[in-house]
Amino acid sequence: MEEPALRLADKPMTAPELSNLWATFQSNSMANCILRYFSAKAEDEEIKSTIDFALRIAQQQTDRIKNLFAAEEIAIPIGFTDSDVDVNAPRLLSDMFMLEYIKHMASVGMMTYSSALYISSRADVREIFDDCLISSIQLERRSSQVLLEKGIFVQPPYLSPPQKVDFVKNQTFLNGWLGERRPITGIEITSLFINMITNSIGKALITSFAQVAEMKDVRKYLIRGKHIATKHLSVFGSILTEENTDVAPTWDSHVTDSTAPPFSDKLMLFHTIGLIAFGIANYGTALSSCARRDISSHYERLMQEILLYAEDGMNLMIKRGWMEEPPLTVDRGELIKK
Repeated sequence: MEEPALRLADKPMTAPELSNLWATFQSNSMANCILRYFSAKAEDEEIKSTIDFALRIAQQQTDRIKNLFAAEEIAIPIGFTDSDVDVNAPRLLSDMFMLEYIKHMASVGMMTYSSALYISSRADVREIFDDCLISSIQLERRSSQVLLEKGIFVQPPYLSPPQKVDFVKNQTFLNGWLGERRPITGIEITSLFINMITNSIGKALITSFAQVAEMKDVRKYLIRGKHIATKHLSVFGSILTEENTDVAPTWDSHVTDSTAPPFSDKLMLFHTIGLIAFGIANYGTALSSCARRDISSHYERLMQEILLYAEDGMNLMIKRGWMEEPPLTVDRGELIKK
């Protein structure tokens, strides 16, 4: 039986509901621009079909939120528009990278929308996030299937199954920097490999952005991001290599030599900051499940580095007048002064 709260569509939106809808509009209006360009450049029919499927999802989700905000007399965000994309610009990325990118962004959507659905109570808002989550799952499944069929799915390392149950004998299980180190666990391999995949995708995308960015400060920021991703890939890769475990492949060769921008500097900077935010969440999750001190220390140090990088990116967005203000609580201090 449904809870009464789920049937209330006439009550005001809560802070999480309004904020998550606002953020979803921003990210999907950006995705709409990127996917329109991808669709215009894709040559492989299966990949183009997957891109078009993702594009329809982004358009539908943006329209639903726009209509809801209009009905509720809530200011509709600007987000990203036709001025932020040039579908006639030359190819910047390969079809295979576009497909891997879509799988990656679908996984981001699954995590984001499950959290938004969990905290929402209004029936109409829950329905939006429920549909967003289902669409993300469908998109992840579809993109993964095409990757598998084409033999380009990034396969994680294998692990020999345990033949018996055992227990940790002493605290040396936690060692890392000093003393004998144990082999890494399957969970630690998983986190390292996932963070290699995300950094590899991010590095290729930021490299392509740096090639076409028009403003010097934006280009400088993107180049810095490329160096950070390279460094993080080296750290994670060295741990896996030391453990005789496979590392994730890079996507560097899937960036063309084009210098004509298909996207605005505003969009590329916004997207880069979004990738970093997802990376921070990934590092936090990895840190919470890591028992070896040396690996935990790497996550803590690298997380601090990308936190500062994200902050610098937001400062650049503010400097350029590109950062839309998200929904805020009422400033009681200012009201009292009046």
